[in-house]
Amino acid sequence: MTLHADALATLTSWSAPDAGQHALREKYVRFLRGHDDAMSRSCRPGHLTASTLVFDPNGRQVLLTLHAKSGRWFQFGGHAEADDETLGGAALREAVEESGIGPDHLRLDPTPVLLDQHPVPFCGPGEDVHHLDVMFRAVASSNARHAVSSESLDVAWWPVDDLPNGELVGFVARALARTEPQSTSSPKAPGGDSSWAAADQPER
Repeated sequence: MTLHADALATLTSWSAPDAGQHALREKYVRFLRGHDDAMSRSCRPGHLTASTLVFDPNGRQVLLTLHAKSGRWFQFGGHAEADDETLGGAALREAVEESGIGPDHLRLDPTPVLLDQHPVPFCGPGEDVHHLDVMFRAVASSNARHAVSSESLDVAWWPVDDLPNGELVGFVARALARTEPQSTSSPKAPGGDSSWAAADQPER
C-alpha cells in the first residue's frame, strides 16, 4: 500500500469526534481523491502533513518544540517523505527527528486524534500554502531523553495546564480525551515493559 492509499484508508475509516472534525475529514478525503500528489510538499494549494503530541506517561506534561522559522511552540510534525509508508509512521518519524527521543521510547497511537488545516507562509516560495495536518498522540517512556534538533530553537516539557498558546490547549484537550494507546509503533517499551509505569517524571 502506498502512503497516499494509507492516508485515504486511515481518514475514510476515522470516526470524527464532532461535526467540525467530520467536515474536515470529508475535505481531506476529497483532497486526497483529487490529488495523486496530496502527500507531497510540492502539491498546491496544499498538502497533507503529519504531527504528534508527545505526552509523559501520566499525561500531565506534553513535549513541545520551539519552531525555528515561526518562533512559536508546536507539537512535532512536518511533511511526509518518500520512505514513509503510513501516516502514523510519518508522524512518528517526525517526532523522533525533532525530539531526539529514540523510537523505542515512543509509543504511538495509530488512530488520529484530530485534524487541523492552517495556512503556512513559510512553506516554499509564492503564495501561502495550506497544511492539512493529521495529528496523532504518543507517550514517551519515563526514561526518555530529548534533544534540540536543527529545526528547533528549544525542546521542552510543558504542563498540560500551562501551555504556551491557546491553540495547543485545544489540541492537548482533544488528545487527552482519547484512551491510552492500544497499539504501538514499537513492539514493546524498553526492557520489555509494555505498561511504561511512570516511576520517573521527565525533566522540563
